[in-house]
Amino acid sequence: MNLKKWHFLACLLLAGVITSCNKKDLATNTGGANINSKLKTSASPVGDVVGKITVGYQGWFAATGDGSPINAWWHWAQNWGAAPSPSNQGIKSWPDVRDYTTTFQTAYSNLGNGQPAKLFSSFTDQSVNVQFQWMQQNGIDCAALQRFNPTGGEGPVRDAITAKVKTAAEATGRKFYIMYDVSGWTNMQSEIKADWTNKMSAYTSSSAYAKQNGKPVVCIWGFGFNDSNHPWSPAVCLDVINWFKGQNCYVIGGVPTQWRTAPSGQDSRPGFLATYSAFNMLSPWMVGRIGNAGDSDNYYTNVNTPDQAYCNANNIDYQPCILPGDLQEHQRAHGDFMWRQFYNMKRVGAQGIYISMFDEYNEGNQIAKTAESSAFIPAGSNFVTLDEDGTPCSADYYLRLTNDGGKMFKGTIGLTATRPTEPIVGQGTGSTVPFGQVVTIKGSNNNYVSSENGTQAMNCNRPTVGGWEQFTVVNAGGGKVALLNSNKYVSSENGTQPITCNRATVGPWEQFDWVNNGNGTISLRGNNGKYVSGENGTQTMTCTKTSISATESFRINQ
Repeated sequence: MNLKKWHFLACLLLAGVITSCNKKDLATNTGGANINSKLKTSASPVGDVVGKITVGYQGWFAATGDGSPINAWWHWAQNWGAAPSPSNQGIKSWPDVRDYTTTFQTAYSNLGNGQPAKLFSSFTDQSVNVQFQWMQQNGIDCAALQRFNPTGGEGPVRDAITAKVKTAAEATGRKFYIMYDVSGWTNMQSEIKADWTNKMSAYTSSSAYAKQNGKPVVCIWGFGFNDSNHPWSPAVCLDVINWFKGQNCYVIGGVPTQWRTAPSGQDSRPGFLATYSAFNMLSPWMVGRIGNAGDSDNYYTNVNTPDQAYCNANNIDYQPCILPGDLQEHQRAHGDFMWRQFYNMKRVGAQGIYISMFDEYNEGNQIAKTAESSAFIPAGSNFVTLDEDGTPCSADYYLRLTNDGGKMFKGTIGLTATRPTEPIVGQGTGSTVPFGQVVTIKGSNNNYVSSENGTQAMNCNRPTVGGWEQFTVVNAGGGKVALLNSNKYVSSENGTQPITCNRATVGPWEQFDWVNNGNGTISLRGNNGKYVSGENGTQTMTCTKTSISATESFRINQ
């Protein structure tokens, strides 16, 4: 979301200069079975947001030539009419774009690995689809699609991306809901109602549209913030909340951090507590408030715990923010900062979790795939990469960490203050991926995997080793491996057909996680999140299995 990081005091001091101040401006296992047995749900039962992990989803990137109505470098650059460059930079973090089939050339230097510096567009169907596949693969239940004032020039592209989100959510079994950011919306009171009535309410008929307590979910972000960009009275805001409730909606409020204690903290206008209490769920903003694990502990004790108590006493669901940290400001501590927040919000008994944000490359708080090292950012640029503190992290690390945090929140793993997520898959097993080596791969049937020389689908049925049964383990970056035989790469075929060894180059389907099983075997996980299976040698090999059994376990060089 835009300009969330500035503290409110800065907004006050600069009020005479700045004409808008929206979200970007605002800134050891201790568990027992009883703690983790079920989620605390004081107001509502588990639904599409209660008991679930929701991510804030901007979907607001475009590029000149992408076919979008805006036809500009929307949000990638300061001057949208010119290609992004070191002097025309709108982002703080550089995305990892290896999973996108369509990208757009920038004016940056080539990446450190020599590849051209390209960026994706949210208007490209495949971009949205692959991002929702990441959500599916990493246990993210729901996306809150940001919707700023749709009456201006950006309205058509926002409308189009809403339709793309609906399609992607339906295809991946994810949920989504509309999250109105009212920052700077002059005629908000009337126009938000018209937009819902005339456009957005139609999406509630989708099987993917989030429902809670049987009602479509809508979030309104920005009521009560104490700055000139959110000027409405408690009565005006209450009118809008009650109008949406009258449309049979479950209404979430994205509210100031100090919503309960105004004017203390000064980010909330006084006199709004009754208005905030009209929401079905409250999601107080945290970006710019905390930057390390100690800050999280302080807020857990002094803010989140009394917030939760108030919500419990007033039949309101509580959905606190969790953020990975501003990468450019070196806040992340290779995941320990974010994990501490998961730990604290599980302890506090929150009804839902809101991740701030999924794709917020502008402020550096994204969990979506991000450049992991200098090899994946423009040469000579000042972008901070995921290995900034000396700990290598794969591009998908914060997606995987969110997956594990969600498991702890839902009680499928125990409450623990120790982060279980490895920065690179297999890093903690004591085994090393044999990059650059030629290996054989033996299945549980004691037969070897064969490339079949790329002329047919692969099999695991060879009793002896020949040329087709030897593979070079190639470092594909980000802890991923590619397998090379006879100058062709193994492809998972995205699980849609048996795997092959006939690709001339490495794309997403040719990249695998090398998973050490701790028993002398390894498994290979494809980009689709499924595991390669030898199928016991009775049929051609596949990449369709959701868990590891004997047929998904292989021995190397044995």
